Amino acid sequence: MAQLQEQTNNRLLSLDFFRGLTMFLLIAEFSHLFRYIVSPELEGTFLFSLGQQFHHVNWEGLHFWDLIQPFFMFIVGVAMPLSFANRMKKGANYNQLFRHALKRALLLLLLGWGLYCIGPGKITFRFQNVLAQLSVTYILAFLVIRKSPTVQIGFSVLLILVTEALYRFFPLEGFNHAFVAGENFGAWSNILISGQEDGGHWANFNAIPTTAHTIWGVLAGQLLMSNRTNKKKMQILLIAGVIGLIIGYGFSYFTPIIKRISTSTFVFASGGWTILALALSYWLIDIKKYRKGVLFFTIVGMNPLFIYLYAHVGGANLIKDVVLPFSNALFGWTGELYANIILSMIVLYLLWYVCYWLYKKKIFIRI
Repeated sequence: MAQLQEQTNNRLLSLDFFRGLTMFLLIAEFSHLFRYIVSPELEGTFLFSLGQQFHHVNWEGLHFWDLIQPFFMFIVGVAMPLSFANRMKKGANYNQLFRHALKRALLLLLLGWGLYCIGPGKITFRFQNVLAQLSVTYILAFLVIRKSPTVQIGFSVLLILVTEALYRFFPLEGFNHAFVAGENFGAWSNILISGQEDGGHWANFNAIPTTAHTIWGVLAGQLLMSNRTNKKKMQILLIAGVIGLIIGYGFSYFTPIIKRISTSTFVFASGGWTILALALSYWLIDIKKYRKGVLFFTIVGMNPLFIYLYAHVGGANLIKDVVLPFSNALFGWTGELYANIILSMIVLYLLWYVCYWLYKKKIFIRI
């Protein structure tokens, strides 16, 4: 691990950790661990209650798992000014950066869209997953990255307000119930783009309001790159996070917090929690220099696109099929449920080990 420490000395470790933890949780979903720990057999236990936080709320409300996509979109935003600053040091100009951003957004869109075509074996026009949504938030955030913080904040709030207005005042009969599942503007936009409403009522249009998460990430990245003191940086992050929570929860009586259609209150509340999560990571890791266990997650964040796609297209299931007979032989005596939980943990560890192997070989797959 000394080699890993040396390689990360000059990086913003809090960002690497935050990204790695988020990706680790994303791939944990593909190990089915979260599904098993909410088994009816465990109902009433602490593990069951904890497991519920790793599943999306059915409609209104907010679980921890509802923060994962905002985390990821925000983290990409934080990394943008750091990445572009490095490219500019190497001689890149704005036009080159714009072409790079446009190319990256297009690839993210194609990859996100392509994941929906794998299962049914036919062209499916859906754009609800994190990669497809990120393609939109990424390019919109780039378009204002050189603007002042006031303009960036104003643009992000404008996107949220436009979305709020569309949901509240959309005129078509049958889709004019702002916050009723399947009867709102988001459902109409799904039918327009995909030809049908999404079974879980996830709206394609979510990419527009959640662009705020990526823009706020850009602002956080610019803040952390600035010459302000660590104390001042922490103050700004904490104030911004608290403001997000106050707006999100404070106005939830008028506009419910609903992730599946990314209501304005959801964007603000999840944004507030996300900013506070970055602040905590920055304080612990980059200010207090607490590094225990950081590298375990950091190496997952070094190949986020690869491990997400690998787990999504069947890598997790392949590992599970290989390990299953050996896991059953060793742990079958614990009963079906606990044997499955142990199997899921082994699959998750091996997914992590794939990232570790790539890290050791200095293989980083980026677009």
